[in-house]
Amino acid sequence: MKDYQYSMKEALIFSQRMAQLSKALWKAVEKDWQRWIKPYDLNINEHHILWIAYHLNGASISDIAKFGVMHVSTAFNFSKKLEERGYLRFSKKENDKRNTYVEITSDGETLLHELMETFDPDENAVFTGSAPLRNLFGKFPDLIEVMSIVKNIYGDDFVDIFEKSMHNISDELYEESGKLKRRPLEQKV
Repeated sequence: MKDYQYSMKEALIFSQRMAQLSKALWKAVEKDWQRWIKPYDLNINEHHILWIAYHLNGASISDIAKFGVMHVSTAFNFSKKLEERGYLRFSKKENDKRNTYVEITSDGETLLHELMETFDPDENAVFTGSAPLRNLFGKFPDLIEVMSIVKNIYGDDFVDIFEKSMHNISDELYEESGKLKRRPLEQKV
């Protein structure tokens, strides 16, 4: 028998607590996400693919699958639909003919920025559910422990891309009269 530094009961309770909380939170996130992107005739996978392609300045289908936490065939099929709509461009690299790469088009970039500019926190249950914590403690939950778990499961690359996308949002957007606006390229922080 293995020598654990925790009891089997403790492991089961933690795992079940994480499963139940994650499922409940995901359901709320999914509803929020779908409500936000529905007017743009996108689904969650398509939006996530655009997001990844944008923040990676082009990505392989394998990268999209990895960072989008989806199967390679799902990444390819939804990327293909986005290409047909003019939001992505497929290519092969001279030195790497085995992988398919996607790059966001200017129409895709415009769509992504328009989506960010139309974000309404009042229509987001996860945000409104977190707002009382911000009011009480003066900040939103840090989620450092959750990030640590994700990092241990998916690796440093996953967390690096996540952090890069959050940094990009901070650099590219500003708020004016309660609305998000895209910062002109020459004014990026």
